[in-house]
Amino acid sequence: MNGAILNKEVQDFIREKQDENPSLIALAKSPFPDVTSRELAEQIDSRKRCERKLPLWFNTPEIYYPPKLGLEQASSEQTALFKASLVTGKTMIDLTGGFGVDDYYFSKKFEKVIHCERNEELSAIAKHNAVALKADNLEFINSANSLERFSQINGRFDVVYIDPSRRVKSQKVFKLADCEPDVPSNFDLLLDKSEKIIIKTSPLLDIQAGLKELRHVSQVYVISIKNDCKELLWIIDKTFNKEAEIIAVALADTPNSFSFHISKEKAAILSGYTKPGDYLYDPDVALLKAGAFKSIAIHYQLQKLDQHTHIYTSNKLDETFIGRIFKVEEVIDYKNFTKSVTRANVIARNFPASVDELKKKFRITDGGSEYLYFTTAQSRHVIIRASRIK
Repeated sequence: MNGAILNKEVQDFIREKQDENPSLIALAKSPFPDVTSRELAEQIDSRKRCERKLPLWFNTPEIYYPPKLGLEQASSEQTALFKASLVTGKTMIDLTGGFGVDDYYFSKKFEKVIHCERNEELSAIAKHNAVALKADNLEFINSANSLERFSQINGRFDVVYIDPSRRVKSQKVFKLADCEPDVPSNFDLLLDKSEKIIIKTSPLLDIQAGLKELRHVSQVYVISIKNDCKELLWIIDKTFNKEAEIIAVALADTPNSFSFHISKEKAAILSGYTKPGDYLYDPDVALLKAGAFKSIAIHYQLQKLDQHTHIYTSNKLDETFIGRIFKVEEVIDYKNFTKSVTRANVIARNFPASVDELKKKFRITDGGSEYLYFTTAQSRHVIIRASRIK
């Protein structure tokens, strides 16, 4: 961490150049003897990335920004606020503190929050920013092994928060045991020194596999923003010994949620599959990741088009549905589809061709108000032409 970056003239420069190309600034000569062009470009680039993701940080003077990777791994303000809404208490420790976004919002709900981070520079950055943000109940520990340091702290915590990262980033399928810190191997230690544990993981983690690795899971939250699945939150309560509740949450100005239990989802029986009715219901990605395929149909009184086609239909409009809703204009048998449509939003669900393949084959460009769903209904390949309602 280069303290010279916080000098007024450097901070003014970073703000003045916020709309310029950071790559060009990195190639130009730095106007400051103690700050390199690369450092200036990095601060400008990272600050710009915060404008939407972290507006509080973007608008607060004297914030020191981490490199791009540190910012990409940080929570957004939206997800951090949601996490903080789930807990309250006296003491909390975050064993993977990072840039400190989650801990800033946790500090509003606890008397004391300890931020533990193994990267020395990132720890120093988070500590400085806590002062700039006036979060005076945050404490900071820089430790290469957060679990070992955790074991040495006297006393217990109301909540332990941990965001383990995959050791092999290229793996699409992974287990919690493949992550660092290794939560399953240290589960007893974590439970022994806390009442509750919150684990944040990538949405790539299989929910049922995670439940097999953990104990005392009371809830699993599947969090999405604008139909993009952001993270899974595993709530561990040492007194809880029942089946975990799975909760899909679509964050917006007013969060929408849907909860169910896996046992009921497995036991549910649907009446059958049908052709598209007047309305098409496309679930938010959080619902799909949660695996509430049959539960959605039962709760909203919808029908599925096919066993593996996770879009739904009804002749009634229900705007409480979590996801997109369309008015069905026409249903076309795939083999009868002509190339008359030149512009549309193409979506492929449970269909043997990809979106790119379909757009290329039928020479369709993206955009416009029309939607084309290439899908399978009652074992037939069809195209649903629709207009969006919600």
